[in-house]
Amino acid sequence: MTDVPSPKDLAPHGSRRGRKSGSGLFSGVGLLVAAASLLPMLAVVLAALTGGLDTVSHLVDTVMPRYAATTLFLVVMVATGTFAIGVGAAWLVTMTRFPGVRLFEMLLVLPLAFPAYVLAYAYTYVLDHPGIVQSSLRAVMGWGPREYWFPEIRSVPGAALMLVLVLYPYVYLLARAAFMQQTAGAFLAARALGHSAFSAFWRVSLPMARPAIASGVLLAVMETIADFGTVAYFGVQTFATGIYTSWFSLADRGGAAQLALCLLIFALFLSVGERSSRGRAKYHQAGKQHSRMPPAELTGWRRSIAWGLCAIPVLLGFVLPVVILVNMGLESEQNLLSRRYIGFIQNSLTLASVAACVTVVAAVCLGVFQRLRPGRMSAMAAYVSRLGYAVPGGVIAVGLMVPFAAFDNTLDAWMRATFDIRTGLLVTGSIWLLVLAYMVRFLSAALGAYEGGQATVHANMDAAARSLGHGPVAMLRRVHLPLLTPSLLTALLIVFVDVMKELPATLIMRPFNYDTLAVQAYRLASDERLEGAAVPSLVIMAVGLIPVILICRQVGRR
Repeated sequence: MTDVPSPKDLAPHGSRRGRKSGSGLFSGVGLLVAAASLLPMLAVVLAALTGGLDTVSHLVDTVMPRYAATTLFLVVMVATGTFAIGVGAAWLVTMTRFPGVRLFEMLLVLPLAFPAYVLAYAYTYVLDHPGIVQSSLRAVMGWGPREYWFPEIRSVPGAALMLVLVLYPYVYLLARAAFMQQTAGAFLAARALGHSAFSAFWRVSLPMARPAIASGVLLAVMETIADFGTVAYFGVQTFATGIYTSWFSLADRGGAAQLALCLLIFALFLSVGERSSRGRAKYHQAGKQHSRMPPAELTGWRRSIAWGLCAIPVLLGFVLPVVILVNMGLESEQNLLSRRYIGFIQNSLTLASVAACVTVVAAVCLGVFQRLRPGRMSAMAAYVSRLGYAVPGGVIAVGLMVPFAAFDNTLDAWMRATFDIRTGLLVTGSIWLLVLAYMVRFLSAALGAYEGGQATVHANMDAAARSLGHGPVAMLRRVHLPLLTPSLLTALLIVFVDVMKELPATLIMRPFNYDTLAVQAYRLASDERLEGAAVPSLVIMAVGLIPVILICRQVGRR
Protein backbone atom coordinates (compact mmCIF):
# COMPACT_ATOMS: atom_id res chain seq x y z
CA MET A 1 0.00 0.00 0.00
CA THR A 2 1.42 3.36 -1.04
CA ASP A 3 1.71 6.08 1.62
CA VAL A 4 -0.01 9.33 0.77
CA PRO A 5 2.36 12.24 1.35
CA SER A 6 1.08 14.98 3.63
CA PRO A 7 1.04 18.66 2.58
CA LYS A 8 3.95 19.18 4.97
CA ASP A 9 5.96 16.57 3.04
CA LEU A 10 5.05 18.14 -0.29
CA ALA A 11 6.29 21.59 0.78
CA PRO A 12 9.80 22.37 -0.39
CA HIS A 13 12.43 21.63 2.25
CA GLY A 14 14.06 24.94 1.55
CA SER A 15 10.85 26.77 2.36
CA ARG A 16 10.59 24.96 5.72
CA ARG A 17 14.16 25.88 6.51
CA GLY A 18 13.40 29.44 5.40
CA ARG A 19 10.40 29.58 7.71
CA LYS A 20 12.46 28.33 10.65
CA SER A 21 15.34 30.69 9.94
CA GLY A 22 12.97 33.62 9.43
CA SER A 23 11.16 32.87 12.66
CA GLY A 24 14.48 32.60 14.45
CA LEU A 25 15.57 35.91 12.95
CA PHE A 26 12.55 37.77 14.29
CA SER A 27 12.85 36.02 17.64
CA GLY A 28 16.51 36.99 17.94
CA VAL A 29 15.94 40.60 16.93
CA GLY A 30 12.91 40.87 19.24
CA LEU A 31 14.88 39.58 22.22
CA LEU A 32 17.79 41.88 21.33
CA VAL A 33 15.44 44.89 21.23
CA ALA A 34 13.98 43.92 24.60
CA ALA A 35 17.50 43.57 26.05
CA ALA A 36 18.46 46.99 24.68
CA SER A 37 15.33 48.49 26.26
CA LEU A 38 16.14 46.90 29.61
CA LEU A 39 19.84 47.84 29.56
CA PRO A 40 19.47 51.51 30.65
CA MET A 41 17.34 50.58 33.64
CA LEU A 42 19.71 47.83 34.78
CA ALA A 43 22.69 50.12 34.26
CA VAL A 44 21.09 52.87 36.34
CA VAL A 45 20.39 50.40 39.16
CA LEU A 46 23.95 49.03 39.15
CA ALA A 47 25.54 52.47 38.90
CA ALA A 48 23.38 53.75 41.75
CA LEU A 49 24.24 50.76 43.97
CA THR A 50 27.97 51.21 43.33
CA GLY A 51 27.82 54.97 43.93
CA GLY A 52 28.50 54.60 47.63
CA LEU A 53 26.51 55.39 50.75
CA ASP A 54 28.28 58.71 51.21
CA THR A 55 26.76 60.05 48.02
CA VAL A 56 23.32 58.76 49.00
CA SER A 57 23.44 60.32 52.45
CA HIS A 58 24.67 63.60 51.00
CA LEU A 59 21.82 63.68 48.50
CA VAL A 60 19.26 62.84 51.20
CA ASP A 61 20.60 65.59 53.45
CA THR A 62 20.74 68.25 50.73
CA VAL A 63 18.70 68.07 47.53
CA MET A 64 16.64 64.85 47.57
CA PRO A 65 13.71 66.15 49.68
CA ARG A 66 13.45 69.31 47.58
CA TYR A 67 13.58 67.37 44.29
CA ALA A 68 10.97 64.88 45.53
CA ALA A 69 8.59 67.54 46.87
CA THR A 70 8.82 69.71 43.76
CA THR A 71 8.38 66.78 41.37
CA LEU A 72 5.38 65.46 43.32
CA PHE A 73 3.78 68.90 43.52
CA LEU A 74 4.26 69.38 39.78
CA VAL A 75 2.76 65.97 39.04
CA VAL A 76 -0.32 66.65 41.18
CA MET A 77 -0.96 70.03 39.55
CA VAL A 78 -0.49 68.72 36.00
CA ALA A 79 -2.66 65.66 36.65
CA THR A 80 -5.43 67.84 38.09
CA GLY A 81 -5.22 70.43 35.31
CA THR A 82 -5.13 67.98 32.41
CA PHE A 83 -8.00 66.00 33.94
CA ALA A 84 -10.19 69.08 34.38
CA ILE A 85 -9.53 70.58 30.94
CA GLY A 86 -9.35 67.33 28.98
CA VAL A 87 -12.44 65.68 30.47
CA GLY A 88 -14.48 68.89 30.52
CA ALA A 89 -13.72 69.74 26.91
CA ALA A 90 -14.33 66.15 25.78
CA TRP A 91 -17.73 66.08 27.47
CA LEU A 92 -18.78 69.43 26.03
CA VAL A 93 -17.89 68.64 22.39
CA THR A 94 -19.32 65.10 22.63
CA MET A 95 -22.51 65.51 24.64
CA THR A 96 -23.60 69.09 23.89
CA ARG A 97 -24.17 71.27 20.86
CA PHE A 98 -23.32 74.97 20.58
CA PRO A 99 -21.99 77.23 17.79
CA GLY A 100 -18.54 76.09 16.61
CA VAL A 101 -18.57 72.75 18.42
CA ARG A 102 -17.42 70.83 15.33
CA LEU A 103 -14.52 73.22 14.88
CA PHE A 104 -13.55 72.96 18.55
CA GLU A 105 -13.43 69.17 18.24
CA MET A 106 -10.33 69.63 16.07
CA LEU A 107 -8.90 72.87 17.46
CA LEU A 108 -8.60 71.42 20.97
CA VAL A 109 -5.92 69.03 19.68
CA LEU A 110 -3.62 71.79 18.31
CA PRO A 111 -1.62 72.53 21.51
CA LEU A 112 -0.18 69.02 21.21
CA ALA A 113 2.15 70.40 18.52
CA PHE A 114 4.08 72.48 21.08
CA PRO A 115 6.78 71.26 23.41
CA ALA A 116 6.19 72.72 26.85
CA TYR A 117 9.55 74.53 26.86
CA VAL A 118 8.54 76.49 23.73
CA LEU A 119 5.44 77.76 25.52
CA ALA A 120 7.68 78.67 28.45
CA TYR A 121 9.85 80.85 26.21
CA ALA A 122 6.82 82.59 24.67
CA TYR A 123 5.00 83.37 27.90
CA THR A 124 8.17 84.46 29.69
CA TYR A 125 8.79 86.96 26.90
CA VAL A 126 5.33 88.45 27.48
CA LEU A 127 4.72 88.03 31.23
CA ASP A 128 8.18 88.51 32.75
CA HIS A 129 9.13 91.82 34.40
CA PRO A 130 10.44 93.49 31.22
CA GLY A 131 7.63 91.95 29.12
CA ILE A 132 4.86 93.87 27.42
CA VAL A 133 2.19 93.03 30.05
CA GLN A 134 4.03 94.34 33.10
CA SER A 135 5.58 97.23 31.16
CA SER A 136 2.10 98.34 30.06
CA LEU A 137 0.78 98.06 33.60
CA ARG A 138 3.59 100.22 34.95
CA ALA A 139 3.10 102.79 32.20
CA VAL A 140 -0.68 103.03 32.63
CA MET A 141 -0.80 102.91 36.43
CA GLY A 142 2.39 104.85 37.06
CA TRP A 143 3.79 102.09 39.30
CA GLY A 144 7.43 101.60 40.12
CA PRO A 145 9.21 98.25 39.76
CA ARG A 146 8.46 97.21 43.38
CA GLU A 147 5.10 98.91 43.91
CA TYR A 148 2.84 96.11 42.68
CA TRP A 149 2.45 92.34 42.76
CA PHE A 150 2.30 90.22 39.62
CA PRO A 151 2.24 86.38 39.40
CA GLU A 152 5.73 84.99 38.79
CA ILE A 153 5.79 82.96 35.60
CA ARG A 154 9.15 81.37 36.50
CA SER A 155 7.78 79.22 39.29
CA VAL A 156 6.39 75.76 39.96
CA PRO A 157 2.79 76.86 39.19
CA GLY A 158 4.07 78.55 36.03
CA ALA A 159 5.81 75.35 34.89
CA ALA A 160 2.67 73.36 35.71
CA LEU A 161 0.56 75.74 33.61
CA MET A 162 2.87 75.35 30.61
CA LEU A 163 2.73 71.56 30.91
CA VAL A 164 -1.05 71.50 31.34
CA LEU A 165 -1.61 73.60 28.23
CA VAL A 166 0.36 71.23 25.98
CA LEU A 167 -0.52 67.90 27.63
CA TYR A 168 -4.29 68.13 28.15
CA PRO A 169 -4.95 66.88 24.54
CA TYR A 170 -3.81 63.40 25.68
CA VAL A 171 -6.71 63.29 28.13
CA TYR A 172 -9.08 65.05 25.75
CA LEU A 173 -8.57 62.59 22.88
CA LEU A 174 -8.94 59.46 25.01
CA ALA A 175 -11.86 60.82 27.04
CA ARG A 176 -13.67 61.94 23.90
CA ALA A 177 -13.29 58.48 22.36
CA ALA A 178 -14.60 56.88 25.56
CA PHE A 179 -17.62 59.20 25.76
CA MET A 180 -18.47 58.56 22.10
CA GLN A 181 -18.57 54.81 22.74
CA GLN A 182 -21.01 55.09 25.65
CA THR A 183 -24.67 54.35 25.12
CA ALA A 184 -27.59 56.35 26.44
CA GLY A 185 -29.08 53.64 28.68
CA ALA A 186 -27.08 54.08 31.87
CA PHE A 187 -27.10 57.88 31.72
CA LEU A 188 -30.85 58.07 31.08
CA ALA A 189 -31.49 55.56 33.87
CA ALA A 190 -29.61 57.78 36.30
CA ARG A 191 -31.65 60.77 35.14
CA ALA A 192 -34.88 58.79 35.60
CA LEU A 193 -33.84 58.03 39.19
CA GLY A 194 -33.74 61.75 39.95
CA HIS A 195 -30.10 62.61 39.35
CA SER A 196 -29.23 65.91 37.75
CA ALA A 197 -27.25 66.02 34.51
CA PHE A 198 -24.03 66.75 36.41
CA SER A 199 -24.73 64.02 38.98
CA ALA A 200 -25.40 61.48 36.22
CA PHE A 201 -22.19 62.50 34.50
CA TRP A 202 -20.20 62.22 37.75
CA ARG A 203 -21.72 58.93 38.91
CA VAL A 204 -22.21 57.09 35.61
CA SER A 205 -20.42 58.48 32.54
CA LEU A 206 -17.17 59.42 34.26
CA PRO A 207 -16.60 56.03 35.97
CA MET A 208 -17.32 54.23 32.70
CA ALA A 209 -14.67 56.33 30.94
CA ARG A 210 -12.17 55.96 33.80
CA PRO A 211 -9.72 53.55 32.08
CA ALA A 212 -9.32 55.86 29.07
CA ILE A 213 -9.08 58.99 31.23
CA ALA A 214 -6.55 57.35 33.56
CA SER A 215 -4.42 56.39 30.57
CA GLY A 216 -4.46 59.97 29.30
CA VAL A 217 -3.59 61.42 32.72
CA LEU A 218 -0.81 58.86 33.11
CA LEU A 219 0.66 59.90 29.75
CA ALA A 220 0.58 63.53 30.86
CA VAL A 221 2.23 62.66 34.18
CA MET A 222 4.97 60.65 32.46
CA GLU A 223 5.71 63.58 30.20
CA THR A 224 5.77 65.84 33.25
CA ILE A 225 8.40 63.89 35.17
CA ALA A 226 10.42 63.53 31.97
CA ASP A 227 10.31 67.24 31.16
CA PHE A 228 13.61 69.07 31.41
CA GLY A 229 13.42 72.16 29.19
CA THR A 230 10.54 73.88 31.00
CA VAL A 231 11.66 73.25 34.57
CA ALA A 232 15.30 74.03 33.79
CA TYR A 233 14.41 77.35 32.17
CA PHE A 234 12.09 78.32 35.02
CA GLY A 235 14.67 77.34 37.62
CA VAL A 236 12.40 74.67 39.12
CA GLN A 237 14.47 71.96 40.79
CA THR A 238 13.14 68.51 39.97
CA PHE A 239 14.77 65.12 39.55
CA ALA A 240 15.18 65.82 35.81
CA THR A 241 17.21 68.99 36.40
CA GLY A 242 19.10 67.33 39.26
CA ILE A 243 20.32 64.54 36.98
CA TYR A 244 21.66 67.02 34.43
CA THR A 245 23.30 69.19 37.12
CA SER A 246 24.96 66.21 38.79
CA TRP A 247 26.22 64.82 35.49
CA PHE A 248 27.61 68.00 33.93
CA SER A 249 27.94 70.79 36.51
CA LEU A 250 29.16 68.65 39.41
CA ALA A 251 30.70 65.77 37.40
CA ASP A 252 29.14 63.39 39.92
CA ARG A 253 28.27 60.27 37.94
CA GLY A 254 27.23 58.31 41.03
CA GLY A 255 24.91 61.06 42.22
CA ALA A 256 23.37 61.37 38.77
CA ALA A 257 22.78 57.61 38.67
CA GLN A 258 21.15 57.62 42.11
CA LEU A 259 18.88 60.51 41.20
CA ALA A 260 18.04 58.71 37.96
CA LEU A 261 17.17 55.59 39.96
CA CYS A 262 14.80 57.61 42.15
CA LEU A 263 13.08 59.04 39.09
CA LEU A 264 12.92 55.59 37.48
CA ILE A 265 11.28 54.10 40.58
CA PHE A 266 8.81 56.98 40.70
CA ALA A 267 7.87 56.54 37.02
CA LEU A 268 7.45 52.78 37.28
CA PHE A 269 5.50 53.16 40.53
CA LEU A 270 3.02 55.46 38.80
CA SER A 271 2.63 53.09 35.86
CA VAL A 272 2.18 49.97 37.98
CA GLY A 273 0.01 51.80 40.51
CA GLU A 274 -2.45 52.93 37.85
CA ARG A 275 -2.76 49.40 36.47
CA SER A 276 -3.20 47.79 39.88
CA SER A 277 -5.74 50.39 41.03
CA ARG A 278 -7.82 49.59 37.98
CA GLY A 279 -7.67 45.90 38.87
CA ARG A 280 -10.09 43.76 36.93
CA ALA A 281 -12.77 46.40 36.70
CA LYS A 282 -14.60 46.24 33.38
CA TYR A 283 -17.62 47.98 31.94
CA HIS A 284 -19.92 46.39 29.40
CA GLN A 285 -22.35 48.33 27.28
CA ALA A 286 -25.91 47.16 27.75
CA GLY A 287 -27.15 48.11 24.36
CA LYS A 288 -26.12 48.75 20.81
CA GLN A 289 -23.65 51.38 19.73
CA HIS A 290 -26.24 53.22 17.64
CA SER A 291 -28.31 54.00 20.77
CA ARG A 292 -26.01 56.86 21.80
CA MET A 293 -27.58 59.65 23.77
CA PRO A 294 -28.47 62.63 21.53
CA PRO A 295 -26.35 65.70 22.38
CA ALA A 296 -28.08 68.41 24.36
CA GLU A 297 -28.61 71.73 22.60
CA LEU A 298 -27.26 74.56 24.78
CA THR A 299 -28.94 77.97 24.83
CA GLY A 300 -28.41 81.32 26.46
CA TRP A 301 -25.64 81.74 28.99
CA ARG A 302 -24.86 78.00 28.96
CA ARG A 303 -23.94 78.28 25.28
CA SER A 304 -21.60 81.20 25.99
CA ILE A 305 -19.93 79.42 28.91
CA ALA A 306 -19.39 76.24 26.88
CA TRP A 307 -17.92 78.25 23.99
CA GLY A 308 -15.59 80.11 26.37
CA LEU A 309 -14.44 76.96 28.17
CA CYS A 310 -13.48 75.35 24.86
CA ALA A 311 -11.89 78.50 23.45
CA ILE A 312 -9.61 79.29 26.41
CA PRO A 313 -7.35 76.19 26.10
CA VAL A 314 -6.99 76.73 22.35
CA LEU A 315 -6.27 80.42 22.81
CA LEU A 316 -3.70 79.95 25.58
CA GLY A 317 -2.19 76.72 24.25
CA PHE A 318 -1.87 77.54 20.55
CA VAL A 319 -3.10 80.88 19.21
CA LEU A 320 -1.29 83.23 21.62
CA PRO A 321 2.01 81.26 21.57
CA VAL A 322 2.06 81.31 17.77
CA VAL A 323 1.42 85.07 17.67
CA ILE A 324 4.07 85.71 20.33
CA LEU A 325 6.69 83.48 18.69
CA VAL A 326 6.16 84.99 15.25
CA ASN A 327 6.53 88.48 16.71
CA MET A 328 9.67 87.40 18.59
CA GLY A 329 11.12 85.77 15.49
CA LEU A 330 10.60 88.89 13.38
CA GLU A 331 12.45 90.96 15.98
CA SER A 332 15.37 88.53 16.24
CA GLU A 333 18.58 88.57 14.24
CA GLN A 334 18.47 84.84 13.58
CA ASN A 335 18.62 83.85 9.92
CA LEU A 336 16.90 80.52 9.36
CA LEU A 337 18.61 80.19 5.95
CA SER A 338 22.13 80.76 7.24
CA ARG A 339 24.66 77.96 7.02
CA ARG A 340 24.60 77.54 10.80
CA TYR A 341 20.85 77.09 10.97
CA ILE A 342 20.84 74.83 7.94
CA GLY A 343 23.23 72.65 9.95
CA PHE A 344 20.86 72.60 12.93
CA ILE A 345 17.97 71.62 10.68
CA GLN A 346 20.02 68.91 8.97
CA ASN A 347 21.14 67.49 12.31
CA SER A 348 17.57 67.44 13.62
CA LEU A 349 16.16 65.86 10.46
CA THR A 350 18.96 63.28 10.31
CA LEU A 351 18.53 62.19 13.92
CA ALA A 352 14.74 62.14 13.66
CA SER A 353 14.73 60.20 10.37
CA VAL A 354 17.28 57.59 11.43
CA ALA A 355 15.70 57.14 14.86
CA ALA A 356 12.21 56.82 13.36
CA CYS A 357 13.33 54.14 10.89
CA VAL A 358 15.29 52.17 13.51
CA THR A 359 12.44 52.37 16.02
CA VAL A 360 9.78 51.27 13.54
CA VAL A 361 11.94 48.36 12.32
CA ALA A 362 12.39 47.29 15.95
CA ALA A 363 8.62 47.56 16.52
CA VAL A 364 7.92 45.46 13.42
CA CYS A 365 10.34 42.75 14.55
CA LEU A 366 8.74 42.66 17.99
CA GLY A 367 5.25 42.55 16.50
CA VAL A 368 6.14 39.68 14.16
CA PHE A 369 7.87 37.86 17.03
CA GLN A 370 4.66 38.05 19.06
CA ARG A 371 2.58 36.90 16.10
CA LEU A 372 4.78 33.96 15.13
CA ARG A 373 5.61 32.75 18.61
CA PRO A 374 2.87 33.78 21.04
CA GLY A 375 3.79 32.91 24.59
CA ARG A 376 5.43 34.19 27.73
CA MET A 377 8.76 34.99 26.12
CA SER A 378 7.36 37.19 23.34
CA ALA A 379 4.84 38.80 25.70
CA MET A 380 7.61 39.62 28.18
CA ALA A 381 9.80 41.03 25.40
CA ALA A 382 6.99 43.35 24.30
CA TYR A 383 6.24 44.39 27.89
CA VAL A 384 9.88 45.21 28.61
CA SER A 385 10.15 47.17 25.36
CA ARG A 386 7.16 49.30 26.35
CA LEU A 387 8.75 50.33 29.64
CA GLY A 388 10.93 52.89 27.87
CA TYR A 389 8.03 55.31 27.51
CA ALA A 390 7.70 55.36 31.30
CA VAL A 391 11.41 56.20 31.67
CA PRO A 392 12.46 59.86 31.29
CA GLY A 393 15.02 60.73 28.65
CA GLY A 394 17.58 61.79 31.24
CA VAL A 395 17.39 58.40 32.94
CA ILE A 396 17.85 56.58 29.64
CA ALA A 397 20.81 58.82 28.81
CA VAL A 398 22.54 58.07 32.12
CA GLY A 399 21.70 54.37 31.81
CA LEU A 400 23.35 54.15 28.40
CA MET A 401 26.30 56.45 29.04
CA VAL A 402 27.51 54.56 32.11
CA PRO A 403 27.99 51.06 30.58
CA PHE A 404 29.18 52.22 27.17
CA ALA A 405 31.64 54.70 28.68
CA ALA A 406 33.03 51.84 30.78
CA PHE A 407 33.24 49.67 27.65
CA ASP A 408 35.06 52.39 25.68
CA ASN A 409 37.53 53.03 28.51
CA THR A 410 38.22 49.33 28.99
CA LEU A 411 38.74 48.76 25.28
CA ASP A 412 41.01 51.79 24.99
CA ALA A 413 43.15 50.65 27.95
CA TRP A 414 43.46 47.12 26.52
CA MET A 415 44.38 48.37 23.04
CA ARG A 416 47.01 50.71 24.45
CA ALA A 417 48.51 47.99 26.64
CA THR A 418 48.48 45.37 23.89
CA PHE A 419 49.04 47.24 20.62
CA ASP A 420 49.96 50.76 21.79
CA ILE A 421 46.91 52.08 19.90
CA ARG A 422 44.43 54.62 21.25
CA THR A 423 40.85 53.84 20.26
CA GLY A 424 39.28 56.71 22.18
CA LEU A 425 35.50 56.74 22.60
CA LEU A 426 34.09 54.53 19.87
CA VAL A 427 30.48 54.35 21.09
CA THR A 428 30.07 57.04 23.73
CA GLY A 429 29.30 60.38 22.16
CA SER A 430 28.29 58.85 18.84
CA ILE A 431 25.07 59.37 16.91
CA TRP A 432 24.24 55.68 17.14
CA LEU A 433 24.15 55.66 20.93
CA LEU A 434 21.82 58.66 20.82
CA VAL A 435 19.62 56.84 18.28
CA LEU A 436 19.54 53.86 20.64
CA ALA A 437 18.32 56.16 23.41
CA TYR A 438 15.56 57.48 21.14
CA MET A 439 14.55 53.93 20.22
CA VAL A 440 14.26 52.90 23.87
CA ARG A 441 12.31 56.07 24.72
CA PHE A 442 9.77 55.98 21.86
CA LEU A 443 9.51 52.28 20.99
CA SER A 444 6.23 51.96 22.88
CA ALA A 445 4.54 54.55 20.65
CA ALA A 446 5.73 52.83 17.46
CA LEU A 447 4.79 49.40 18.77
CA GLY A 448 1.30 50.57 19.68
CA ALA A 449 0.71 52.04 16.23
CA TYR A 450 2.01 48.90 14.50
CA GLU A 451 0.02 46.49 16.66
CA GLY A 452 -3.13 48.53 16.07
CA GLY A 453 -2.78 47.93 12.34
CA GLN A 454 -1.61 44.34 12.73
CA ALA A 455 -4.81 43.45 14.58
CA THR A 456 -6.71 43.96 11.31
CA VAL A 457 -4.63 41.33 9.48
CA HIS A 458 -6.50 38.03 9.93
CA ALA A 459 -4.58 34.92 10.92
CA ASN A 460 -5.97 33.15 7.82
CA MET A 461 -3.76 35.40 5.68
CA ASP A 462 -0.70 34.03 7.48
CA ALA A 463 -1.92 30.48 6.94
CA ALA A 464 -2.51 31.15 3.24
CA ALA A 465 0.97 32.61 2.85
CA ARG A 466 2.55 29.62 4.58
CA SER A 467 0.58 27.18 2.42
CA LEU A 468 2.08 28.89 -0.62
CA GLY A 469 5.59 28.26 0.71
CA HIS A 470 6.32 31.76 2.03
CA GLY A 471 8.48 32.07 5.11
CA PRO A 472 8.08 34.78 7.76
CA VAL A 473 10.25 37.29 5.89
CA ALA A 474 8.38 36.83 2.61
CA MET A 475 5.03 36.88 4.42
CA LEU A 476 5.95 40.15 6.11
CA ARG A 477 7.18 41.70 2.87
CA ARG A 478 4.38 40.56 0.55
CA VAL A 479 1.34 40.38 2.87
CA HIS A 480 1.74 42.39 6.07
CA LEU A 481 3.67 45.46 4.99
CA PRO A 482 1.38 46.42 2.08
CA LEU A 483 -1.64 46.18 4.39
CA LEU A 484 0.07 47.98 7.28
CA THR A 485 1.50 50.90 5.32
CA PRO A 486 -0.81 53.50 6.98
CA SER A 487 0.04 52.21 10.46
CA LEU A 488 3.75 52.18 9.68
CA LEU A 489 3.64 55.72 8.33
CA THR A 490 1.80 56.82 11.47
CA ALA A 491 4.43 55.18 13.66
CA LEU A 492 7.24 56.81 11.65
CA LEU A 493 5.59 60.21 11.95
CA ILE A 494 4.99 59.92 15.70
CA VAL A 495 8.58 58.94 16.46
CA PHE A 496 9.96 61.54 14.03
CA VAL A 497 8.13 64.39 15.75
CA ASP A 498 8.92 63.11 19.25
CA VAL A 499 12.63 63.03 18.42
CA MET A 500 12.49 66.54 16.99
CA LYS A 501 11.07 67.80 20.30
CA GLU A 502 13.19 65.65 22.65
CA LEU A 503 15.65 67.63 24.79
CA PRO A 504 17.18 65.96 27.91
CA ALA A 505 18.69 62.88 26.24
CA THR A 506 19.90 65.01 23.33
CA LEU A 507 21.60 67.48 25.67
CA ILE A 508 23.42 64.72 27.56
CA MET A 509 24.33 62.34 24.72
CA ARG A 510 24.74 64.40 21.56
CA PRO A 511 28.15 64.25 19.81
CA PHE A 512 30.47 67.19 20.28
CA ASN A 513 29.44 70.22 18.20
CA TYR A 514 26.36 68.39 16.93
CA ASP A 515 23.47 70.62 17.98
CA THR A 516 19.82 70.30 17.01
CA LEU A 517 17.01 72.84 16.82
CA ALA A 518 15.84 71.88 20.31
CA VAL A 519 19.34 72.31 21.74
CA GLN A 520 19.77 75.65 19.97
CA ALA A 521 16.45 76.93 21.31
CA TYR A 522 17.36 75.83 24.83
CA ARG A 523 20.82 77.43 24.62
CA LEU A 524 19.48 80.77 23.38
CA ALA A 525 16.73 80.80 26.00
CA SER A 526 19.26 79.98 28.74
CA ASP A 527 21.23 83.05 27.63
CA GLU A 528 18.00 85.11 27.85
CA ARG A 529 18.00 85.62 24.08
CA LEU A 530 14.32 84.77 23.77
CA GLU A 531 13.82 86.46 20.39
CA GLY A 532 16.49 84.19 18.94
CA ALA A 533 15.03 81.11 20.63
CA ALA A 534 11.72 81.79 18.86
CA VAL A 535 13.16 80.90 15.44
CA PRO A 536 14.10 77.24 16.12
CA SER A 537 11.03 76.94 18.34
CA LEU A 538 8.77 77.88 15.42
CA VAL A 539 10.40 75.25 13.23
CA ILE A 540 9.89 72.59 15.92
CA MET A 541 6.26 73.65 16.27
CA ALA A 542 5.71 73.57 12.51
CA VAL A 543 7.05 70.02 12.31
CA GLY A 544 4.91 69.03 15.29
CA LEU A 545 1.81 70.29 13.50
CA ILE A 546 2.04 67.53 10.88
CA PRO A 547 0.77 64.64 13.04
CA VAL A 548 -1.63 66.97 14.84
CA ILE A 549 -3.23 67.91 11.51
CA LEU A 550 -3.60 64.22 10.68
CA ILE A 551 -5.24 63.64 14.06
CA CYS A 552 -7.57 66.58 13.45
CA ARG A 553 -8.59 65.15 10.07
CA GLN A 554 -9.33 61.80 11.71
CA VAL A 555 -11.36 63.49 14.45
CA GLY A 556 -13.25 65.46 11.81
CA ARG A 557 -14.17 62.30 9.87
CA ARG A 558 -15.47 60.61 13.01
